[in-house]
Amino acid sequence: MECAAKGLAAEPCAGGVADRRCGGCGAVAYCSRVHQIIHWRVHKEECERFAEQMRHINALSQFPFTFLEPPALNHEFPSARCLFLQSIKLHQKGLWKSECICGRDVAPLKGLSVEAEWNLQSSLCPCAEPKNPVSSALASWEAYYQWRSLPLHSPVAVLLHWPLTLYHCVQLSRTQTPRYDGQDTLCIHYLGPEKELLQLAAFGELRALFPSVQIHIELVGPEVPKSRDGEVVNISRYACCSDKSCCCKSSIGSKDLSCTAVTLKLWKGFYHERCSDILKDSVPQLIFAPNAGVAAYPSWMPTIEMIRQTGIPAIFTDFCEEAAHLASCCISSITGQPLKIPIQEVYLEIDLSRNGM
Repeated sequence: MECAAKGLAAEPCAGGVADRRCGGCGAVAYCSRVHQIIHWRVHKEECERFAEQMRHINALSQFPFTFLEPPALNHEFPSARCLFLQSIKLHQKGLWKSECICGRDVAPLKGLSVEAEWNLQSSLCPCAEPKNPVSSALASWEAYYQWRSLPLHSPVAVLLHWPLTLYHCVQLSRTQTPRYDGQDTLCIHYLGPEKELLQLAAFGELRALFPSVQIHIELVGPEVPKSRDGEVVNISRYACCSDKSCCCKSSIGSKDLSCTAVTLKLWKGFYHERCSDILKDSVPQLIFAPNAGVAAYPSWMPTIEMIRQTGIPAIFTDFCEEAAHLASCCISSITGQPLKIPIQEVYLEIDLSRNGM
């Protein structure tokens, strides 16, 4: 760990590892007692909050998966993510390409996010209709894997955390009934997509999670390439497995868009810049912003104000509880109101760094 007082003290940090942890929270560390004392004027206001977060940090890491962390990094695979994918023979393959640090340029890869496959056997991925519809709201990865008859060593959660977190947030927003406003449709505005743009096929799983519902998702963000602005993507099947004889192959090449269950439209730019155009034809039941980093990016401020004016329910997620706390402070400051849904664990989110990587 890096010394928490780095840059605050006149004298530089002592050499070696900052292994002197705060006795109150255990969340921050220092290189020396002197630096710990200097940092206290900053840390004293956050120490109790950090201590509370540390008390249940293990719960955030208790995923049921059995796929293993990679061995030590080497010169060929300096990234833990790339090394992990190589260990399960998925590096630079299909939907997994954008998980690497080897390049994520989405502009020239139009269609890859829909046509790419799981590159896994049918027993390891959700490539076809579920055996049974969802009987009750799924609350954990273990429940999802059991419902989809997947073994816990299947890595598909790495890609499915986008649609499954979205599914969980729909439940939180209390729109979990199969009919929305008297119609079989669900409209969502999805803010700030990045590598999801190369993993859109994974959103086909929403067909199983919301059976008989036409789902319309507006993907809005500055990372959408200009060449893809306005592009409409129809997903009428699940991403295919690698088994040549699997039934999932029978739908390949289908041009019948009348059976499309998930429609995605891409918009380049910030939501507050494009909102007026989007709302002309698409009024959402939910606005969703995954891993938003609200406190880190001032560009969220006018977007949050715009959402406040519309009165549409919105859920933001972030990469850790402290980031969510800082985001909630920013949101409450802008809206002048406390959050209607308190900060909580989003049980269906996953980050490999939480799984020992």
